[in-house]
Amino acid sequence: MPAPASVTAPWSSGNEPPRTSLPLGATDCHFHIYDGRVPSRPGTPHHPDALEEDYRALQRRLGLSRGVLVQPSAYGTDNTRHLQALDILGRDSFRMVAVVEPSISDTTLRSLDEAGVRGIRFNLTMPGVLTALDLEGFGARLADLGWHVQLNASGPQIVDMEPVLAGLPCRLVLDHLAQVPQPEGLDSAAFPVVRRLLDGGRTWVKISGAYIRSRVGPPSYADAGRVASALARAAPERLLWGSDWPHPTQPTSSKPDDASLLDLSEAWVASPSAWHRALVDNPAELYGFFSAPIREEPGA
Repeated sequence: MPAPASVTAPWSSGNEPPRTSLPLGATDCHFHIYDGRVPSRPGTPHHPDALEEDYRALQRRLGLSRGVLVQPSAYGTDNTRHLQALDILGRDSFRMVAVVEPSISDTTLRSLDEAGVRGIRFNLTMPGVLTALDLEGFGARLADLGWHVQLNASGPQIVDMEPVLAGLPCRLVLDHLAQVPQPEGLDSAAFPVVRRLLDGGRTWVKISGAYIRSRVGPPSYADAGRVASALARAAPERLLWGSDWPHPTQPTSSKPDDASLLDLSEAWVASPSAWHRALVDNPAELYGFFSAPIREEPGA
């Protein structure tokens, strides 16, 4: 990717590049595409259009090289639009996490693997097709593919599910700072559970969505930052970073500043080596970017 620049990206406040200079191969491990031509699943919120060219603008602003599309709950198990986005953005430098039916066949899973899918998302924060009861049934199947379970769950849900999560034979990725509740933060019942999962060696965690549980709010999100710093110290080899663009949980009139959030994330991680791992090395291992070339945006 070219050097970051002053760029206006839809659904992101501000237009200045981050102070942080990103290394080649820097990966956004969590973003979504929304397309008004595709109806949302009943009972799930949609978002105004946030298309591939809009995300490319964010890439240019931040200086990102690679990314991971995450199927939003709005589209349920119809992964068609995100698979199309994967083709448009380029399977050499992008991967995807899908949502599927519990009854999906191994043949279909293998076809998704060939398309660039590397995990199945369980979003337990809203009604969906996949529930906590489906976790154990997918564990061995995903382990065989080298995939992971990506889990978006509240702190109390993670506490309740600890035995199941700890027993999964596949990798586990926890969204959005593991949704550690605030203002309790490090003193919450959820945080020691997350630490035990990390200590087990198969759990990864994303620095993303700092605004979701923060009670301090912008510009510092200091309470979320304390959680991020503790997680970075606990498992720098399994730390990821994601923008959560276009920030679907936030009002369309007040989206966060992605450059500021990126700079904050670097400060929370504190260690330059851990930050590089979170941006480049860890996603390369988890999503299989090792042999994929880094392709610049056409026309850049």
